[in-house]
Amino acid sequence: MRRKFLLAICMLLFLIVVGGCSRNEAVEKSSSDYIKAWVQKDYKLMYSQVSSDSKSEISEKNFVNRYENIYSGMELKKISIKIDTDKDIEYKDGKAQVPVKVDMYTPAGEIKFSNTINLEKENKEWKIAWDSKAIFPQLDKNDKVRVEVKRGKRGTIYDRNGNALAEDGNAAQVGIIPGEFNKNGENTKAQIAALLNISKEDIDKKLSESYVKQDMFIPIKIIPEDDDRLNFLEQGLGISVRDVEERVYPLKDAAAHLTGYVRKVTAEDLKSDESYSADDVIGQYGLEKIYDSILRARDGYDIYIVDGNEKRKSTIIKKNVENGSNIRVTIDSKIQTLLYDELKQDAGTGVSMNPKTGEVLSLVSTPSFDPNDFVMGMSNDKWKSLNEDKRRVFYNRFQGIQVPGSIFKPITSAISLKLGTLNPEESKNISGLKWRKDSSWGGYYITRVEDYGQPSNLLNALVYSDNIYFAQTALDVGKDNMENQLKDFGIGESMPFEYGLSKSQISVNNKIASQIQLADSGYGQGQILLNPVHLMAIYDSFVNAGNIVKPYLLYKDHPKAEIWKKDVYSKEIADTILKDLVQVVQNPHGTGHGAYIPGMNLAGKTGTAEIKASQQDGTGTELGWFAAVNVDNPNLLVVAMVENAKDKGGSHYVVPMVKNVFQQVNLNN
Repeated sequence: MRRKFLLAICMLLFLIVVGGCSRNEAVEKSSSDYIKAWVQKDYKLMYSQVSSDSKSEISEKNFVNRYENIYSGMELKKISIKIDTDKDIEYKDGKAQVPVKVDMYTPAGEIKFSNTINLEKENKEWKIAWDSKAIFPQLDKNDKVRVEVKRGKRGTIYDRNGNALAEDGNAAQVGIIPGEFNKNGENTKAQIAALLNISKEDIDKKLSESYVKQDMFIPIKIIPEDDDRLNFLEQGLGISVRDVEERVYPLKDAAAHLTGYVRKVTAEDLKSDESYSADDVIGQYGLEKIYDSILRARDGYDIYIVDGNEKRKSTIIKKNVENGSNIRVTIDSKIQTLLYDELKQDAGTGVSMNPKTGEVLSLVSTPSFDPNDFVMGMSNDKWKSLNEDKRRVFYNRFQGIQVPGSIFKPITSAISLKLGTLNPEESKNISGLKWRKDSSWGGYYITRVEDYGQPSNLLNALVYSDNIYFAQTALDVGKDNMENQLKDFGIGESMPFEYGLSKSQISVNNKIASQIQLADSGYGQGQILLNPVHLMAIYDSFVNAGNIVKPYLLYKDHPKAEIWKKDVYSKEIADTILKDLVQVVQNPHGTGHGAYIPGMNLAGKTGTAEIKASQQDGTGTELGWFAAVNVDNPNLLVVAMVENAKDKGGSHYVVPMVKNVFQQVNLNN
C-alpha cells in the first residue's frame, strides 16, 4: 500500500513538472513571437496574436492606430523589448504574466521601464491578453499620450564685427487661397509661377490635393522677407503671405561657399543618430557643416499621459530645450563682399587675411549661388541651370589647388637665397626671349615676355617676371634641394585649417622627374599646384621674418599669431624679397604697377599660369593671379585668381581687382 502511494506521488510530481515545463515553453514562445512583431513595429501581426476577449474591446484599426499615433508622436526611433530573466513568469487562474524590460529610443532621450505581457489560454493556445497598459504601465483605456515640442534655435554665425553670416530669421511663406485665387484665371497662375520660378504644374498639383478646401492657405514657395516680388504678390491676386522662421544667409551669393547651408535631416540621418528629430536641420556644407555640433539646437520635449478629460496624469520623459551656441569667425563681411563683387563676373577665387595674426578675413569662390535657395526651395529649372553651368558653380576654388605661375617666383627666390645658390645683385646676363639649357632639351625652350636688358638680377627678374631667370635659378638649386625646401613650406602636406583644403603639391608624387620639370617649377609651372589659402600663408612669411603664420577662422578677442612653419628662411631674406616686391608695384615697368596707390606701400606679385597640353599648344587657357600686402601697415594680405584670363590680359586683368579692395578698405578705415 505504501509502495503504491509513493508511486502515485511520484507520478503526480512528474506530471506537474512536465506540465509546467510544457506550459512555460508555450508561454515563452507566444511572448517571443509577440515581442518580435512589436520590435518590428508590425502592429497587424501583433493584433493577430491577441485574445478574442481583447479583440472585442478594440478593433484592428484602432489597435494599429493607437500604436502608430503614440509612437510616431514620440518620434520613436527604435524599441528594444526583452523578457526579464531576473524575474519569474507568474501563473494564476490559467493566466500568465511575463515580465519584460522595455527600452525606447526617442529624440527626447532613452525611455526605460518594466512591464508585463499578459497571456491567457484560448483553444489550447496562449494568446495575448491586451489592454492599453501594454504600451505604458500607467496608460489606461481612455488615456492619451501627449507630446509637446519646444523648438531650439540654431546658433548664429557672426563675422568679426558682429554681422550675421547665417542666422535663424524670418522669411515670407507665399501661399494661395484657392477660392480667391481661382477667380483670376489661368493667366494669373502662369504669371505667379514665372515670378516664383516654379512651374504652373507645381501649383496645379498642390491645389489638387484631396485635403484642399477653398478657404485654406496652401503653401507654394518661401522667399526672403525683403524680396521685391512681395510688392506684386500682395496685390489682391488670391495670394497670401505669412511670416515663417527659416535659416537665412544675409550675404547670399557673396559667401555661399564659405557659409554653406543647412538641410532637413533624412531618414538615414534619423537612423544613424537617435538624438535627431524629424524637423531638425543639419549643416550640409561650409561653416554650417564644420561647426554643426556647436551650432546645432536640441529640441525640448515633454511626453506625458492625460486622462479622458485632458488632465495630466504622469510624465513619461521630459527634456529641456537646448539652443545652439553662436560662433564668431574672423571673416570681415565688407572685405568678403568687396572681393566677391570684383570677381563675380568670372570663375575664380579671392582670399585675404591679417598676416600678422593669421585671422582669415575673406574666402570667396566664384561663380556662386544663393544658399537661401537651398533652404527656401529651388526650382528644377534653376537647379538645372546651376548644375549645367560650365563654370562649375558648386566647385569651391579656395578649397582646391591650381597652377600658380609666376606668383610662385618669390618662393624660388627664398629657397635659392637660403641655400646660397643665388646672389641677388649678380646679373645672369640673360638675353633674348627664349632659352634652353643645352641641346639635350631638344626643341623645348623657356620663354619670357620681355627682354628688359641688363642687369638680369633678382630685382629686375621679379619686376619684369622673368621666367628664364627663375628657371636657371631652380636648376642652380638642384632637384633634391628644391624638393626638400618646398616641403619646408608645407607643400605636400595637409594644412591645419578649419575648412578642409586640398594639399598643395610639387607633382603627383611630390617628386621632380627631370631637369625641364625642375626649370619649369622655378617659375610656378611644371606640375606645381598650390591651394590659394596655402599660397596666402606662404606670402605672409615675407612680412613675418620667414615664419609662416597659421591661418584660422574662429575669432579670438586677443588675436596672437601661431606659427605653422618656423624659420623657413631668414628675416634678411624676407626683407630682400619684400623690398623687391614693393618695386613690382611701384616701378612703372613692374607687372603689378596697375595696383599702385599713392600713399600706400603695396608689395605684390603677379602670375599668369598657362594651362595647355604642350609648349606648342595654342588653344590652352591661362589663370591670372595677383597677391599684395600693405607693407607699412601689414594688416591685410589679398590673393586673387581668375580662370580663363588668356584673352583678358592674364594677371593684368586681376591686378585692378585687388587694388580696388585695398582702396575701399582704406577708405572705410
